[in-house]
Formats: sequence, C-alpha cells, structure tokens
Amino acid sequence: MNYLQVGQTAPNFRLKNQDDVEVELSELLANHQVLLYFYPKAMTPGCTVQACGLRDSQAALSAQNVIAVGVSTDPVKSLKKFVERDKLNFTLLSDPDHQLADAFGVWGPKKFMGKVYDGIHRVTFLIGQDGVVKQVFEDFKTSNHHDVVLSALAG
Repeated sequence: MNYLQVGQTAPNFRLKNQDDVEVELSELLANHQVLLYFYPKAMTPGCTVQACGLRDSQAALSAQNVIAVGVSTDPVKSLKKFVERDKLNFTLLSDPDHQLADAFGVWGPKKFMGKVYDGIHRVTFLIGQDGVVKQVFEDFKTSNHHDVVLSALAG
C-alpha cells in the first residue's frame, strides 16, 4: 500500500460525522493536532476494542493537544449507534465512497479467510496543526493502538 507519508500535507476534507454534521479537517486543525484513524467497520470486535482504547485515552491525548477522529465507510446512522453503544467521546466520520481513504492511500485489496476484496486498511495518521503528517501508525494491534500512539506522543 502507498500510504500518505510523514512530511506530506494531508488533503483537506469535508465529511459528515455521527450527528450528520459536516466536519472539515482545516477546522479541526485550528485548535488541535488530529489523530486520524481509519478502521474497517463500526461495531465489529476489533474496531470496538480500538475505539474504546482511544476513548479511555482521551485525557492523555488532550494533554498532548491531540483529538482522535475515526473514519470508516459506514453510514452516519451506524456511526451514531457505535458512539452511543460504546460511549465514544470523539468524532467518527462517514466516508461512504472511500474518497478520503483513497486520498490517504488506505483503500485497497485485503485478504480475509482466503477471500480478496477492497476495503480500508487499519492505519492511523497524526496530523500537525500545519496540516502536515507527523507520524504514520500501521504496526499495532487493536488492543494496543492507543498505547502505541501515546508512547509516540510522549517522545
């Protein structure tokens, strides 16, 4: 896969969140760094573990002036259910046509149980307030994703 790399400018975007409100990257970056994480599907076991880890790390992320934002191809309605069911305290964005996933290079062939299909690869980008990718996380488990991110932020 050819992901967006450290030092590259993240493409600005405007997508709907779980409340059906449009969110733009440039607006998020006005006050924070953005931890943009791509995940395959709301409310599935691995994605739930990953999201809950970020939920529980919210204070530590805030201390580093970082907000988490999740992106999947799920419809807004599913994102709303996910947020409510798991009491998520951050924004989830709907990328139904996978345009943002394409722009970040995380959409492509995947293999599951011997079957190949196109989908979102689980990759996370730390975007600085200047809009430039500061870090790319792709080597983690859903259960330690938040720990990997927090230890990188701690320096």
